[in-house]
Amino acid sequence: MTKLDAKQIAAEKLDGWVYVPGGLQTRVTTGDFRTGLALVNAVGEAAEQADHHPDLNLRYPAVDIRLTSHDVGGVTARDVRMARTISSLATERGLRLSSDDVSRSEWALDTPAEATVKPFWAAVLAMEITEGANDIVDPADRNPCIWFQSSGREEPRQRWHPDVWIDPSQVQSRIDAAVAAGGTLVSDAEAPAFWVLADPEGNRVCLCTWQTRGAL
Repeated sequence: MTKLDAKQIAAEKLDGWVYVPGGLQTRVTTGDFRTGLALVNAVGEAAEQADHHPDLNLRYPAVDIRLTSHDVGGVTARDVRMARTISSLATERGLRLSSDDVSRSEWALDTPAEATVKPFWAAVLAMEITEGANDIVDPADRNPCIWFQSSGREEPRQRWHPDVWIDPSQVQSRIDAAVAAGGTLVSDAEAPAFWVLADPEGNRVCLCTWQTRGAL
């Protein structure tokens, strides 16, 4: 299977799904646990038939769903097909899929010494170094990916910052809320790939989207 890039995935027009690093995600509002469990069971049966299995997080009152093709480390046509199947199963039950509240977080370490510090963080967090890339990942996909961004050595400097991946339609409302809470928009020079914001003490965070990117 070939990994799809951001434009190819966007062209599929998967309502209620958002493309974030390595996968497609959605949240299905169920209203209660029983309804969510019934949906999970239906998705499970469809996944067995397709031999392609999503990650499911059943909670009251919603089910979070993530699709990815682990053999290629990204989204493929299998995920698109399964996303359509899940959308149909939810719609048949009168349930709504939404990406409005979906996000995926990563942590970035700004460092001039990636090769020196990366093995330490992989060891202490029991994560794996991605061959040929500048990140480390949790093989069970339970903890955020950590990637290493090249920086200078000038002091003082912020070393850690989170990257929060969201649906492009949610960016402006997140920025507005952050500014209303006392933060500032530091830069939109790289928009719509990412926006840099800071809290009242200057600690930074990036709001990221799939836009203007290839495969994540």
